[in-house]
Amino acid sequence: MSRPALIGWVLFDWAAQPFFTLVTTFVYGPYFATAIASDPATGQALWGFAASAAGLVIALLSPLLGAIADSGGRRKPWIAAFGALLVLGTALLWFGRPGEAGAIAIILAAYIVATIGAEFATVFTNAMMTSLVPAERWGRLSGTGWATGYAGGLVSLVIILGFLAASPETGKTLLGFDALFGLDPKAREGDRASGPFSALWFVVFVIPLFLFTPDRPQKLAFRAAVRSGLADFRQTARELPRHRNVAIFLLGNMIYSNGLIALFAFGGIYAAGTFGWGTIEIGVFGILLTITGALGAYFGGKLDDRLGPKQVVLASLAILILVGLSILAIGRDHIGFMPVAPAQPGDGLYASAPERAYVVLGLMIGIAAGPVQAASRTLLARLAPGDRITQYFGLLALSGKVTSFLGPLLVGAVTAATASQKSGMAVLIVFFVAGALLLRLVDVSGGSGARR
Repeated sequence: MSRPALIGWVLFDWAAQPFFTLVTTFVYGPYFATAIASDPATGQALWGFAASAAGLVIALLSPLLGAIADSGGRRKPWIAAFGALLVLGTALLWFGRPGEAGAIAIILAAYIVATIGAEFATVFTNAMMTSLVPAERWGRLSGTGWATGYAGGLVSLVIILGFLAASPETGKTLLGFDALFGLDPKAREGDRASGPFSALWFVVFVIPLFLFTPDRPQKLAFRAAVRSGLADFRQTARELPRHRNVAIFLLGNMIYSNGLIALFAFGGIYAAGTFGWGTIEIGVFGILLTITGALGAYFGGKLDDRLGPKQVVLASLAILILVGLSILAIGRDHIGFMPVAPAQPGDGLYASAPERAYVVLGLMIGIAAGPVQAASRTLLARLAPGDRITQYFGLLALSGKVTSFLGPLLVGAVTAATASQKSGMAVLIVFFVAGALLLRLVDVSGGSGARR
């Protein structure tokens, strides 16, 4: 495959990542929890309920739409359609003004639409991977894609924090500038701009995929593809229990992906509520985490081709379990059972020991998260039948989103019931442990992809 074709495919991750970095995790989510919701715990719960609603839609439709795409042949029209939803939803986030009646409804509805668009577009882009390079290079290609995505998230985060999102207290951005375009720090316009910025970023950088990366030829007209896809989906659903390794992997992925998605969704919100971090503190934390995420994904891809994706995912999950337990032992004024003086206003960035410990743990999350996501993509490619690869990636999205729907719901429900962010975050460790135990049962050597 030509270099421009590979670059176009890799750039999709770069194009889509600002939504996850800026909106879901480090800028807009914490803004919603601290400036829109009545308190951070309520904001975390509402954000979780919105993520669960989007996850339910994705879980119900992604395998079916994948089957229709496999029958029809082409993937790019689907990427364009759901990319448009991503652009629409993120652009509408601008209208979530603090103190305005109806802001919560506007933000949550736009977030749901954008999440559905981003996740579905990713399903169809992932399915293109197996036709671009030989199987022995899938790990490197997938890891490079994830690393490029993290790099895109890093660059977009630096732009937002360095030039657009100014502190309401000082009126200055992270780099000490006044916000560009006259954005008002008091109205949190810099934080809100992360939505339309993500939309524009996606439109610009997804273009190479459509120009240079080849799509499969159309096999059937749309109506015929729908009929054929429905039949194929029913057949796959009937056969799936007989494909033991694929079924176990999808179940394990369903569990550990939920924990990972919720960890990213609530990591910034948790820090905002526990340490009182604002946009600057969370943003710098996000920059550091994104750097380690890119490095982890890139080198994890190399280890994937050398050791196999299963081993890479298991090792990464072990790191996430240890990190999750450590995070629960950290509070604003203690580390474990040892009391520590909390930071005081004016002490500076990450002045207290608990804050610094949280930053170190965040770097470890970045190192582990990239390989989990990239290697899971190649693991499915090695297990799934080649002629149904899109619907199996739809099943991968289903497996990630069924418990992604339940996971944020559980985090939100436990947080709301206990009025404790820490109790809600404890749910995630259970997902990582259970997912790892299931993944240990998967035999990769007999997969259809491994034989291709």
